[in-house]
Amino acid sequence: MNPRPSADGSIARARSPLAPSRPSSRGHAGSFLGNSGVNTPRTVGSTRASTAAFHLHASGGQKYFRSRRIRDVSTIDRPWTDHKDPSRKWHTVFPLIGIFIGLALAGLMTYQGYSSVINNSYCSVYEVDFSTQRELDPDVWTKEVQLVGDFAETTNTDENVFIKDGELWIKPTLQDADLINKNSVIDLTKQGICTSDAWFDCHAVTNTTNGTIVNPVKSGRINTRKGASIQYGRVEVVASLPEGDWMWPAIWLLPVDEKYGPWPASGEIDILESRGNNYSYPLGGNDMIGGTLHWGPTFDTDAWHRTNAAKKALHTTYTRTYHTFGLEWSEKYMFVYINSRLNQVLYVPFKSALWPQGHFEAVSENGTRIVDPWSQTGRPSTPFDQKFYLILNIAVGSTNGWWTDGVAGKPWVDASPVAKRDFWNARDQWYPTWQENGQMRIKSVKMWQQAGYQGCAAK
Repeated sequence: MNPRPSADGSIARARSPLAPSRPSSRGHAGSFLGNSGVNTPRTVGSTRASTAAFHLHASGGQKYFRSRRIRDVSTIDRPWTDHKDPSRKWHTVFPLIGIFIGLALAGLMTYQGYSSVINNSYCSVYEVDFSTQRELDPDVWTKEVQLVGDFAETTNTDENVFIKDGELWIKPTLQDADLINKNSVIDLTKQGICTSDAWFDCHAVTNTTNGTIVNPVKSGRINTRKGASIQYGRVEVVASLPEGDWMWPAIWLLPVDEKYGPWPASGEIDILESRGNNYSYPLGGNDMIGGTLHWGPTFDTDAWHRTNAAKKALHTTYTRTYHTFGLEWSEKYMFVYINSRLNQVLYVPFKSALWPQGHFEAVSENGTRIVDPWSQTGRPSTPFDQKFYLILNIAVGSTNGWWTDGVAGKPWVDASPVAKRDFWNARDQWYPTWQENGQMRIKSVKMWQQAGYQGCAAK
């Protein structure tokens, strides 16, 4: 290959791309060193084409080496050398500001929620764990004996209320068959054991001619009116509910003194009501519980439907296992709960008087407008501003609408004059459902008085 003159007239030196950039210490290694030591071009016959392929023209006509395996640096992205847009920083700043504001608001809401929780002080009024008891304390508990509005006669015998295996049991049983099959009379007043002042609560008759019978079932109903009551406070009952068709278990409170008139003018607090029927009962069986306040100036104006709520168990029932049925009651609110204060069944705030909430101003009785018995107190919680006592019981049946006619094989009709007899005649259907777990079992009862009332001092 002939050497080509460079721009300045000198001979351009070409070397193999694999040759060293400087002369080797070995004499024969220098591609362009002659014997005289003068640089001369090396003619490579067989490698002429391949050598030329690795030479590019540089500026000024000079050649430089460039490997085809190395990417041209002019095509490599170097973003750090680009001109930066000042506005792009806000793409990061704004989300960070949003996150900070969100965290601040979450913290504020958490603090406000925590600080708004009311934790009143209480004094213990009554606490009992039945695992340490052999019988009910007669200074606290009363076994009611009466023929109440349902199908059960409540008794004071150990047949229906007793302590067994460290638990208080309330268990319904069948009435004596002779009192139903023959003409007979139950006169609790004459026996001197009736605990009610109402005549119809103490007397019942079986008349085989017209089909009326005495109460076909016996059961238990006990209360703490004698020894434990509260005006604002808390109640907790740990219990397991019964299984059995047409049973009606309840944990509730009534006023010690009916300051505003007969029921429901002085109020009623239902911590728990349920049904012993199984989950298939359309209105809710032993898988559902309800809480209710009863209030109204007359029997027919009870506004319970305005303060009523229910809670269904998730994939289970309220039988066989124990649950805490609770009440928290203050001058500003009342709620009932199960197992935890956070698991509320019913919440009723006392922000304004109950009279206008019930819309009683438009109600009249015998042509006379009903008088408001509550607002003169100036307390929104009236009539729930007086002492109440606790009641535990299991009712059976009834004709007040708790059981809907024609539903789930109900064997009686509420309006029928022989409803009790029809219920009794169907005992082969419902009584077998009572056998396995037909009792309410109570482990403990606790009652607390809120500080500031009834002599309870703040701690």
